[in-house]
Amino acid sequence: MSAKQILLLLLMSTGIMACSKDESEETPTAITVVINELMPKNSTTQADQDGEYDDWIELYNTTGTSIDLSGYFLSDSKKNITKWKFPQGTTITAKGYLIIWADGDTLQSGLHTNYKLSAEGEKMVLATPEQTIIDQMSYPAQAEELSYARVPDGTGEFVWQAPTYNATNGKK
Repeated sequence: MSAKQILLLLLMSTGIMACSKDESEETPTAITVVINELMPKNSTTQADQDGEYDDWIELYNTTGTSIDLSGYFLSDSKKNITKWKFPQGTTITAKGYLIIWADGDTLQSGLHTNYKLSAEGEKMVLATPEQTIIDQMSYPAQAEELSYARVPDGTGEFVWQAPTYNATNGKK
């Protein structure tokens, strides 16, 4: 092989390598789970597994992939975003909903936060294990048996509506 051929081969190899994608440099896909609906004054709409009508928060997975929420945080305080931590093994299905009971009763089975929602209104924050906020919202004082929900699911503005516990918002 001549020096010219070797040089040409090296240039071509370098050009091909420069065009190839290095998998380690890819930006990770954004995890898109949002606070979708909440109900801080629930006295007859939906009972938890123990028959208690407690406050609840609904998350929605806007992606086509299940997401592991182990170690994520949900809080009613922007000053303390690590107030309640999702237990290991908590997942939300693709395009699915996940209900968290905000009743301050962590001894019950299932997902029960260590705080209750205020019917007077407050902030809600969803954060990653690294404490990066991925969604947050504020809700005003709440009327009994109405929920504050995004319409449409995952992307819309929050509105007062009849509760759509674990289902598409705006359809009930």
